[in-house]
Amino acid sequence: MCIKMQNIYRENSGFSGCQTALYGRLAGAIFILMAMMDMTKGNIVRQLVSYTLPLVLGNLFQLAYNAVDSMIAGHFIGADALAATGMAGPVMNILILGISGICIGAGVLMSSYFGSGNVEKLKRELSTLLVSGTVFSLILTCLGLIFVNPLLRFLNVPSSIHEITATYLRIVFIGVPFTYFYNALSQALKSVGDSRTPLKFLMVTSVLNAVLDLFFIGLLGFGITCSAWTTTISQVVSAMLCFIYIYRKVPVLSLRVKELKIDRGMLSTTLSYGAVTALQQSVQPIGKLLIQGAVNTLGVATIAAYNAVTKIDDFAYTPEQNISHAMTTFIAQNRGAGNKERAYKGFVRGLVIETVYFLVLATVVLALNKVLMHLFISGEGSAPVIAEGERYLFTMAFLYIFPAFTNGIQGFFRGVGKMKTTLLGTFIQASLRVVFTFILVPHFGIVGICYACALGWVCMLLFQVPYYFHFRHQDLRSAQ
Repeated sequence: MCIKMQNIYRENSGFSGCQTALYGRLAGAIFILMAMMDMTKGNIVRQLVSYTLPLVLGNLFQLAYNAVDSMIAGHFIGADALAATGMAGPVMNILILGISGICIGAGVLMSSYFGSGNVEKLKRELSTLLVSGTVFSLILTCLGLIFVNPLLRFLNVPSSIHEITATYLRIVFIGVPFTYFYNALSQALKSVGDSRTPLKFLMVTSVLNAVLDLFFIGLLGFGITCSAWTTTISQVVSAMLCFIYIYRKVPVLSLRVKELKIDRGMLSTTLSYGAVTALQQSVQPIGKLLIQGAVNTLGVATIAAYNAVTKIDDFAYTPEQNISHAMTTFIAQNRGAGNKERAYKGFVRGLVIETVYFLVLATVVLALNKVLMHLFISGEGSAPVIAEGERYLFTMAFLYIFPAFTNGIQGFFRGVGKMKTTLLGTFIQASLRVVFTFILVPHFGIVGICYACALGWVCMLLFQVPYYFHFRHQDLRSAQ
């Protein structure tokens, strides 16, 4: 495969003579490295784990942006600031997950092109993703700045924290184009098997975010506005590091100025994958946003507790989601190479990895739920917040098995290109979770959210598991 990819690179590079030889050798070295991450052959479990671990670490560092903001806000500014970042969290997640959804959808296509050895289409797909996405993210920024106050009024945000929440969100909206740019470039790297480089950049910028927060808020005593600016600055740095690395080290993904254009045919395909995935990614935080409305009726202490436990939930879900993304790339590459049987074996191995992770996760959360809550808030007035958080985490620890399986089967359907199926499954889960939340929260308090989540996940599996076996039967029979 390495030789095939080098030949395609030479044919499409636009260089000749000694330049071709020089760039050919460089490309050859890079493709040898990439071939080590080629998932169309070799040990399946080892490939899934080695691909997943950098994704897990990278996303944990990305989540650390919000978590560090919440921790520092809770410890150095107070419960109102912790509640304010909690209000902003679901809105930020809608933006981030919507953006990453578009990029994940495009990543499925790029993985398929890489698996089949078509570098020309890989580069055209990346160009289409970057140019169209830049326009899209700028529009999002403008809309966010204009409608932030009506949005917060719709969410019944308490008047005592309305203004600081609005200020926080306006600054976050400014960083949306950089968030998109980073996600697009990191997804391009992941599609060709490099999940480690984006991790390195996120490690750097997450540490930068934490250091800036501690210095300006913890040491100098600045308020929540400073927290928003440090997060935005970190997003800018991560985008620029990814850009510089690709243009210096990865010529197969480096786009010249004249290549930066939209391929209309690919844009249509990208939207059919990416827009559905983005909508699917956004359904979950939209559901959280609606659930936040139910939580807001329970008082500031519960709002603060819910902010903390959802941050912990995000950390808990991330490895499950990243195992799913590894399964998606594995399945897409193998189907692109015509290895359907291997693709199905990868799916089963992925579910085993999901189960092992759940057992570890449940043990940790049950043992450390009180310690985890103390990370977010301490001091006077923190006891009610910590007590509410402990109740939630103790219950949820037993229920994390359900998202392990829903994420796994979602990874399969993304890998085979069934984006509408993933969207429908997510919609079933998120919408029922919201409905059950409003029914159960008045009776069970914050723990009612746990029960509502479990019911949503079960209904999602009742839809997708039978469809998986139907699809598998039809798919393998067509290959015979």
